[in-house]
Amino acid sequence: MPRVVSVYFPYLATDRIRKHGGGAVPADQPLVVVSKSGSKRWISAADTAARKLGLKTGMPASKAQAMVANLNMVDADPVADAAAVERLALWALRQYSPVVAVDGLDGIVLDTEGADHLQGGEDLLLSGMVNKLRGLRLTARAAVADTWGAAHAIARLTSAETTVVPKGDVAKIVVGLPIHCLRLPADTIQGLRVMGIETVGELSAMPRAPLTLRFGNEVGRRLDQMFGRVAEPIEPLRTPELVEVSRNFQEPIGAAETIAKYVGKLVVQLSARLEERGLGVRRSDLVIHRVDNTRQSVRAGLQKPVRDPRRLTRLLCDQIEKIDPGFGIEKMALTAVMAEPLSEKQIASSLIEEAVLDVTPLVDILGNRGQRLYRMTPVASDVPERSLRRIGPTDDETGADWAVNWPRPSRLLPYPEPIETLAVLPDQPPVLLTWRGRRRRILRADGPERIFGEWWIRPREMQAVRDYFVVEDERGERLWVFRAGDGVDTETGSHRWFLHGVFG
Repeated sequence: MPRVVSVYFPYLATDRIRKHGGGAVPADQPLVVVSKSGSKRWISAADTAARKLGLKTGMPASKAQAMVANLNMVDADPVADAAAVERLALWALRQYSPVVAVDGLDGIVLDTEGADHLQGGEDLLLSGMVNKLRGLRLTARAAVADTWGAAHAIARLTSAETTVVPKGDVAKIVVGLPIHCLRLPADTIQGLRVMGIETVGELSAMPRAPLTLRFGNEVGRRLDQMFGRVAEPIEPLRTPELVEVSRNFQEPIGAAETIAKYVGKLVVQLSARLEERGLGVRRSDLVIHRVDNTRQSVRAGLQKPVRDPRRLTRLLCDQIEKIDPGFGIEKMALTAVMAEPLSEKQIASSLIEEAVLDVTPLVDILGNRGQRLYRMTPVASDVPERSLRRIGPTDDETGADWAVNWPRPSRLLPYPEPIETLAVLPDQPPVLLTWRGRRRRILRADGPERIFGEWWIRPREMQAVRDYFVVEDERGERLWVFRAGDGVDTETGSHRWFLHGVFG
């Protein structure tokens, strides 16, 4: 069963103004956005600082000015706010899910199918998304639930940054929520309150016929959508710059071979459209429209922009087993959600062409199966644990190298592990050591290699040193150990011994 994420931006207008206002409004001063109709002016948005002073949305602007002297007031710009929400939806489309849509004037909604496992689960998906938005100077609250209606309501009614509603618990969670979370017109909400109905649970217990007679079908439809009794498909956001091709079927299809056949045809059409624009695809989404008005999606990502039909078809067809056609598929749409310029490359530059091994097709296959791939690259640092970092599997070489004259172990531990040692002298290598419960007698040792702390990173490392030794035990295993400190002055280190690596 697909899960739905709703992301709510409670201070969208004020966050947008502070982000793009060029620092015109200091961060520590309250800010409100004012809407007007004729001679009437009211607060349509207020930031956290303004709310702490008692200012609320809907409050007359004149009253707000009387309450707070020198209040920063900016005229509302609904067009700019709508454009900001659409940009955020496009950002989420490229980063998280093939199915993303604008959710009202202050949020976005996305289907997590095919997205949460790539982020490490729903908790990490939500927290990572909120943290990235915070880095963009935007306040966000996110909730995931079985239905769009439930996720929409919880994201807006809770003060928590992230909320994960367990599968199957929607009915228990939403019964106590107020009825204004049902996305009903204001006059309908007011009419229900006149009848004494305040919560979703009270409304769901009412007979359906009188409600339909008085308010129409919308009340029952919103209730059924929130409880998951009827489907509420998310219409994916599509903009003119996105390249998309689609195919409608007069008779629904469902066999894997048939799906693969039409995937290949859509890929050929998409590649032709991309070639017209001089683009290559980096991320493509295949959206399946089923006859029961539900959707499924498959995402294929690539390390570099390509428009090779055979390669893209293979990546998509490898995931056909994830597609459940149900009672049949009536439409398939393929979209290049991330496309980049693709220049032509000369195949041969000499009479004798040197073979260059291209591993990107293999990287793409493994990456689309959920594997997280990376390479290690050197970093200019004498401290071993700082001397390397992760980069993408196909990133260009950094040009850095390890400038050392001493050997380095093939396996460097993430953190140095403490060991018990026995040494003849404090500044000599150990003759016995115990690591992970196993005692080892040292037959040979080479060193020391002295490594100093990097005082320009942390002042506490001004006097810190390590003396590294390559030692070999009675079984021929070679280990990389060090003593913290110079063996004489305790200010240079604790003089405890650690194991930092193993030679292959």
